[in-house]
Amino acid sequence: MSRRVRRRGSSSKEKEKAVIASPSFPETAEEYEISRPNCGVGLDWISLPDDTVVQLFSCLNYRDRASLASTCRTWRLLGSSPCLWTSLDLRAHRCDVDTASALSLRCANLRRLRFRGSESASAIINLHARDLREITGEYCRNITDATLSVIAARHEALESLQIGPDPCEKITSDAIRHVAMCCPRLRRLRLFGVREIDGFAFSALARHCPLLEEIALIECGNIDENAIGKVESLKFLSVAGSWNLKWASAASSWIKLPNLIGLDVSRTGVSPSAFLRLMLPSKNLKVVCALDCMAPQEEDNHDSVASSQAKGKLLLSSSTDVFKKIASLFTDTDTVVNEREVFGNWRSQGCGNKNLSDIMCWVEWVLSQSLLRIAEANSVGMNDFWLTQGAALLLSLMNSSQEDVQERAAAGLATFVVIDDENATVDPARAESVMKYGGIPLLLDLARSCREGLQSEAAKAIANLSVNAKVAKAVADEGGIRILADLARSTNRLVAEEAAGGLWNLSVGEEHKMAITEAGAVKALVDLIFKWPTGIEGVLERAAGALANLSADDKCSMEVAKAGGVHALVMLAKSCKIEGVQEQAARALANLAAHGDSNSNNAAVGQEAGALEALVQLTCSPNEGVRQEAAGALWNLSFDDRNREAIAAVGGVEALVTLATTCANASHGLQERAAGALWGLSVSEANSIAIGREGGVVSLIVLAHSDAEDVHETAAGALWNLAFYPGNALRIIEESGVPVLVHLCSSSGSKMARFMSALALAYMFDGRLDEFAAVGSSEGTSKSVSFEGARKMALKHIEALIHSFSDHQLFSMAVASSTPSALAQVLEATRIQEAGHLRCSSAEVGRFLTMLRNSTSILRACAAFALVQFTIPGGRHAMHHAGLLQKAGAARALRGAAASASGPIEAKVFARIVLRNLEYHLLEASI
Repeated sequence: MSRRVRRRGSSSKEKEKAVIASPSFPETAEEYEISRPNCGVGLDWISLPDDTVVQLFSCLNYRDRASLASTCRTWRLLGSSPCLWTSLDLRAHRCDVDTASALSLRCANLRRLRFRGSESASAIINLHARDLREITGEYCRNITDATLSVIAARHEALESLQIGPDPCEKITSDAIRHVAMCCPRLRRLRLFGVREIDGFAFSALARHCPLLEEIALIECGNIDENAIGKVESLKFLSVAGSWNLKWASAASSWIKLPNLIGLDVSRTGVSPSAFLRLMLPSKNLKVVCALDCMAPQEEDNHDSVASSQAKGKLLLSSSTDVFKKIASLFTDTDTVVNEREVFGNWRSQGCGNKNLSDIMCWVEWVLSQSLLRIAEANSVGMNDFWLTQGAALLLSLMNSSQEDVQERAAAGLATFVVIDDENATVDPARAESVMKYGGIPLLLDLARSCREGLQSEAAKAIANLSVNAKVAKAVADEGGIRILADLARSTNRLVAEEAAGGLWNLSVGEEHKMAITEAGAVKALVDLIFKWPTGIEGVLERAAGALANLSADDKCSMEVAKAGGVHALVMLAKSCKIEGVQEQAARALANLAAHGDSNSNNAAVGQEAGALEALVQLTCSPNEGVRQEAAGALWNLSFDDRNREAIAAVGGVEALVTLATTCANASHGLQERAAGALWGLSVSEANSIAIGREGGVVSLIVLAHSDAEDVHETAAGALWNLAFYPGNALRIIEESGVPVLVHLCSSSGSKMARFMSALALAYMFDGRLDEFAAVGSSEGTSKSVSFEGARKMALKHIEALIHSFSDHQLFSMAVASSTPSALAQVLEATRIQEAGHLRCSSAEVGRFLTMLRNSTSILRACAAFALVQFTIPGGRHAMHHAGLLQKAGAARALRGAAASASGPIEAKVFARIVLRNLEYHLLEASI
């Protein structure tokens, strides 16, 4: 696979996180020599004012801040300034007890904390940040009541608690009651996927949290709807994605909430009648969000909903103009808004109304949440919504001042364009709508942010959008390649992983490969493999995939090798057990080995310790993609003489014959590469005999039945090589291979397959097998009869092939005049372009020369036709073949064939063309 897209967020496996180590510090600035830039004016970093240094620290992420603080004692103290540690984002790190304890000295003034994973949730109490106001935990599927209760007990000043988006299936009402009792200042509670929340939990929130203004119960199970009505302080309520609600009870209870301003019922099954009850009676309710919800679209509700909006209630649904509805909130304010820029106008101008600002912040949050979930679900019937306003909404939300809104909006952009994960299919209209609304420059700006979470989501969006060629060009034109190359060097695995994914998709385009290389991305991608060599599936697969695409280009492949890519990719092939990584590593090695004529990478891969053994082993993988790419790599490597023998020495013949035997019902790609690898190995006599002995003849005959032309070519090529040796030729006849080759020779849509099938048949019946035809027994008699019948069939179809390339008028003119122009016309008409890539040994060339003297005129014509294809000027190995012919004294045999009175006209003309080709090559060699 040459590209990859990602629709959902990263998993929360703690084993994939980097552990933060406590740095050691030099005691003074003098103990650590700070390097200065090599420029005209010297810069004394040590003498910078303290406030300037603190400002520099504030522009860095946590990891870079810690690194900078390790330079000297002074900067260590400045790096510990309370103003720098009011907010901490630990999502990219494994935060265990030791890490939290090491950070605790800096967290006395910590107000805002974000973390990832259940292990981190258990450890954050060791930060001793008792004055924390806001806690956000992501991917905490295994968080328990006990952990959440302790968190609440240790942070009594907590004002906002959010746990999600993974479902909190182990959280119960007991933990929510503890939160209520321990956190009396709580203003916002957002929980995802809680199975059941009873009335006691809501009663505790109503009694102990008088300031509670917002509750979000996203995709939760059983909720006591009536009890929510007891939390009279509520201004905003979201139950998006919660399907077990009793809507009649909910409507009756919620319309009595005296302060309720915003209600989110997106992605729920709210009934039309309940929806009307929620919309009409409530006096304070201003905004109802109902994205991907059928109730507002019911015909019976249309007029009533319109009437409720006239009374000041705002409905945001998939069928309404969301921008226009939100803009109507500012009708009675001094804020000047453009409908499509309403969010930006509000942020830049303000509105002087706290309630309206609170509404806008809440609307941003619920929209970002539901848009992402709708994109992940790839809901049917939403295409028009995405094209008309969904993409524009996500882009507007990406400018939010709320970090989690920005990240979810970027994640939504990365997700909504993907319509098929497995096949990396991106909807072109959706991708181009992002470009139309100015999304590419915006995403690239966010990718340059110092916030790693935002960098990661922006890079993922760029990666998925870049599957579309037009968007990829826009990304490259806007400088996105260099930005992604910089992000690939990040010490944050999640950022580096998404950046590598972007480079993977961009590198599909030939026009981007050199730009990626010139941006230094090759070294960054190779370094990623060494940095996270095992157990990190995403980053390794993307890095290897990008290197595989780049290695398909000759110049880029040299840069990959120069950066240590051969060693890195072989290391993955040898030691990584993740199939996606194995597949991309093998594909990269195959592409590196594909440039044997222009650089030394083919030999370098073969000489890397353990490379060939690893690839042979991968041909036994249970994953078809891995087997296919490993076979492809061995095929390319077998073009090198030393590699060919080394592959056989490590069991390659047996493994590839087994692969060819078992892939009869596999994909055409696997069949092609399995037969191709055997074709490559069969160049040598020892390997050819070993392939026949291991049963490779039967496997190749079976593959030759394929309906794919590429498989025809590789199977015919392998059988051609095998047929050079009498034992294998006899096996082909005995295993009913002649009818199969005859069928290819006459019916394949590939000229190369027809050509090589004819050559295989010519080898088998040029007279060298005569001594094997009669075995001297009753069984031998039947084989003798079969042999003669097969011979007649083969010669008939070889003749038909030669005639298919013959134009009687052209050939007659060529015989009559023998002028260069006449011969050139025949050559142009009979040329098989791909045959110029075939390389024959001296023994094979000698056999064709002998065939020119064969008593069978059809074989003489076939031999001359083959020598024409091998010596055509411009062919990759034409000069090589001309040299072999000259050493063998071919001129005499060719002149004899050209002047023969009894020979077929095709043999005469082809022999003259070969002579002319030899003269051309002799002249070229002398210049």
